[in-house]
Amino acid sequence: MKKVLIVVDMQNDFITGSLGTKEAEVIVPRVVKKIEDYKARGEMIFFTRDTHFEDYLTTQEGNKLPVEHCIKSTWGWELAEPIEKLVEAHTPVIDKLTFGSIALGEQIKVLNDKEAVEIELVGLCTDICVVSNAIVLKAYCPEIPLTVDASCCAGVTPETHTSALTTLKMCQVNVINEN
Repeated sequence: MKKVLIVVDMQNDFITGSLGTKEAEVIVPRVVKKIEDYKARGEMIFFTRDTHFEDYLTTQEGNKLPVEHCIKSTWGWELAEPIEKLVEAHTPVIDKLTFGSIALGEQIKVLNDKEAVEIELVGLCTDICVVSNAIVLKAYCPEIPLTVDASCCAGVTPETHTSALTTLKMCQVNVINEN
């Protein structure tokens, strides 16, 4: 079975920028190590980027979370430097306009149709985009084994991170804590 790592939204705005947290900063070296391990084994890696535009504050999300973040082509939208250094030219980077990515689900389904895959997700934020992408992937491919490494994720708050891990477990996602 082919292993695939999905690195969710490891962007500057979620780490040290407008929505950054100390918990997000702590996981960066762990995520880097996880990516390096997957690369060393020659396994596939996908990256996602939360992507908004100048009109963000006029959108539904912008009305509910009125903090500009991940505006396309800004420093905050870019993957954090230690993560960006590990992205290779052929590596899929999916810009997603909302929490969960339909395009990611479609690409994983095509990949799984060719060869059985096992997915591991890491990144930010556990309680929004990690959980949303896990649910999208479960919808597209309900029999794919999905794992979330809690030690390589951080939520908006420690409490919502823990709640998201409970939700993931209830949705038949394997939650591990490798650290």
